[in-house]
Parts: sequence; C-alpha cells; structure tokens
Amino acid sequence: MINDLNRPASPRPRRGGALIVAGRNILDRVLPPRCLGCGEVIAGDAALCASCWGKITFLGAPCCDACGQPFTYAVGDGALCASCLGRRPVYARARAVFSYDHASRGLVLALKHGDRSEGVAAYAHWLARAGRELLEDADLIVPVPLHWTRLLFRRYNQSALLARALAAVWCAAHPHQDPPVTYLPEVLVRTRRTPPQGKFDRTRRANNVRGAFVAPPARLRRIAAKRIVLIDDVLTTGATASACARVLLAAGAARVDVLTLARVLTPGI
Repeated sequence: MINDLNRPASPRPRRGGALIVAGRNILDRVLPPRCLGCGEVIAGDAALCASCWGKITFLGAPCCDACGQPFTYAVGDGALCASCLGRRPVYARARAVFSYDHASRGLVLALKHGDRSEGVAAYAHWLARAGRELLEDADLIVPVPLHWTRLLFRRYNQSALLARALAAVWCAAHPHQDPPVTYLPEVLVRTRRTPPQGKFDRTRRANNVRGAFVAPPARLRRIAAKRIVLIDDVLTTGATASACARVLLAAGAARVDVLTLARVLTPGI
C-alpha cells in the first residue's frame, strides 16, 4: 500500500481573500488549531501533528479494483483480491482514505459519536484525493442515512457531513466537470433502527441491514441512470454499502461506487 496523500491544503478563497486570511489568522491566535488525534497545537490546516500523521496508514494503489483492499505489491490494472474473485461486491468499486486501526479509530469515533466535526474540512480533502477515480465521472454524491431516531439523538449524520463537504471541495477544484458532481441527500431512507454492527460477524451484519433502506419514490427520477458515489465513515464487511447499493441499482442507478474515510483491512493480502 502507498501513502500518497500529502497534507491537505485549504482551497484559496476567490473573493475577499485578504479579509478571510486576516480573520483566520486572528482566530488562530485566539483559538489555535489543534491536532485531531492528540490535541497538540499545530500550525495551519495540517489537521494532524507530525507524530499522529506518521501513525495513520493511508491507503492507495496498488489495490483490488473492486473492494479497494490494498495489495503488498503491484499486480496490474484491474486485479481483484481473492474475495472479489470469488464473488464481486454489489457496488462497482470501493476506496478509503486510511486503514481503520488503533491509530485511526479515535478520529472516526470522535466524528461519529463525540461531536467532533471540526475535522470534516480536512477529511473532505483526503476523501477527494482517495476517491479521485470514482469522482471524475460521477453524477451524485450520496450519504449513507441514519435512522431518524439516531439522527435525533446524535443531531447530525457524520456521513452526510463528509458527503456535503466532499462535494464542495471537489466542485471547487473541478469547476469545469460537466455535468458537475451534485451532493444529493435523502436519496436513501433508513426505514428501521438496526442494532450497531460492531460485534456482528459478516453473516449477521448482512442480515442486520437487509431491507433496512429504501429509495423514496420522489427521488427515483434523480437516481435514474446516474453514477453515484456513496459516502460512509467506515467500510468493514461492506454489508451496509451493499444494502444501499442494491436499493440504488434497483431504483435505476447506472453505477454505485463507495468512498469511506476508513476501512477495515483483511490481513494476509
């Protein structure tokens, strides 16, 4: 696997640039930016200090063309891992920014359960780089939904925050992409509150989310023939992503790819 992500640079403001920069400099003096990992004061928009950055396993090529599982050495374009050779996923391709492990778990859990959304801007840049091949010919960016009861409790959907920020970053960097990629929430609805997937095995995860998602009839026209990038925080077995992809494809989507902040790696590949 290759760490091909450089520290994210924030987009240059097009209007009122000097005022924005001055305002940010003042704010940084009053509330200096801190590392998302350890809380150490850092400079600029790095998001992580050098120590925490070095512990994160960023993902890239070479990897399985379908699920994105990294390979230890290059095996050629379009190569599949053993799992995908046996049975390809419902979605076309999946990519992730970094491995979900001891070093990165705190970042994900802070975003998901700790009201720590200040990292979303940096994560959006990382997602744009990790998902470039998915986004270059995509039509829609769609978040995995939460059940309304969980949304009421958490007050935000972390996948929606990532999806919206990613769409803004990508469109700002690719103003001439035609048609432009569109952030479209509420394409999927979670119809029942499923138990957390954390302690389930692969089979129970799939059963847990089977039939848990629907595409509202009012959204079908927006989905038809569209190439969709589905956004979530973590890809583990792919059960949730597959359940969502099935619904989108049945609703007429041309293709569904998956882009996540983190993914659990299968050892030995």
